[in-house]
Amino acid sequence: MKVLILYATYGGGHLSTANSIKETLEKEYPNEKIEMIDCIKYINQFINKITTGAYSGMAKKAPKMWGKIYKDSRKGIVAVFSENINKIFAKKLYKLLNKINPDIIISTHPFATQMCTYLKKHKKIDAKLANILTDFKMHEQWLVRYEYINLFFVSNEDMKKELIYYGIPEEKIFASGIPINSKISQEFNKEKILKEIGLKENKKTILFFAGGGLGLARKNIFEFMEIFAENFDDTQIIAISGKNDKIYNEFNEIVTKYKKEDKIKVIKFTDKVPELMSISDIVITKPGGVTISESLAAHLPIIAINPIPGQEEENAEFLEKNQVAVWIKKNDNIKEVLESIINNDEKLKILKENAKKFAKPNSSKDICKIILE
Repeated sequence: MKVLILYATYGGGHLSTANSIKETLEKEYPNEKIEMIDCIKYINQFINKITTGAYSGMAKKAPKMWGKIYKDSRKGIVAVFSENINKIFAKKLYKLLNKINPDIIISTHPFATQMCTYLKKHKKIDAKLANILTDFKMHEQWLVRYEYINLFFVSNEDMKKELIYYGIPEEKIFASGIPINSKISQEFNKEKILKEIGLKENKKTILFFAGGGLGLARKNIFEFMEIFAENFDDTQIIAISGKNDKIYNEFNEIVTKYKKEDKIKVIKFTDKVPELMSISDIVITKPGGVTISESLAAHLPIIAINPIPGQEEENAEFLEKNQVAVWIKKNDNIKEVLESIINNDEKLKILKENAKKFAKPNSSKDICKIILE
């Protein structure tokens, strides 16, 4: 059986989701032929560079503009424009699909979905289509020509109800969770990991995703670090700066200034997130679908910060409504909110218990099993 995974790199979540599915398929179904392709990059590398750059630029420098585009893309002119562009792109994608001739196409981005449903409607392809939605609230872009989609995988039961209300048959929808790194649910030697990093066992550990990802590299992250360095002596911080050298250097300057080298560890880009989550008591992050899903699977209380307007704000609203996370908003007193959570064991216990309810640690394996079996 030939399985094709299509994604696009507008943000990291769609690629991360595609990678999780690919790794699971290769491990669990070694006899199947698996391919993974960036659909926009395949169609035109120049268009891919321009559009992904525009998305990144808006998310970082004009988030309100991106939020408006995201909202307008649900219905109206922006939605129609997107659909028509993807019809044009579909004709180029058809060359690839005709060459590979996949039995199953798994999409982790709505643009890929729209191209495939257009081709299926016009009887150019007859592959089974599976949609993996990568956030915590439904967006209409995922549902264009939904009658040609065989399977929908969503992060939670509320989304499943939204899709049913939209008119999609219940038997096509699975509240599987968003695909995540399978190592999240593994058992790790916590004592060894803490020792390697240089942290202690008897202190609360906070995992702070502070990297220069879309929408997160704002000035208030340095305020967060100053607050951690000046306060919370009974806690220790793992701050992941990602590939952003400015954040890495400024964080280390703050650590040196307050002489907190034993309490705060700044780490650049890492592939050890499951290990770091295993030793953490709280995670602070922007509410991207994948990172949130991994935090839930690790049963970690979440403090959501700096969501990109649009999908991430909707994620934050979902988490806050279900008492899975505390969302620190623009005009909040950061120190007071942090104190109300970090120093409140009862609050942390509630957040942790609610995280367990929404955890989907086997999401990738469950999705692959449903699609193939």
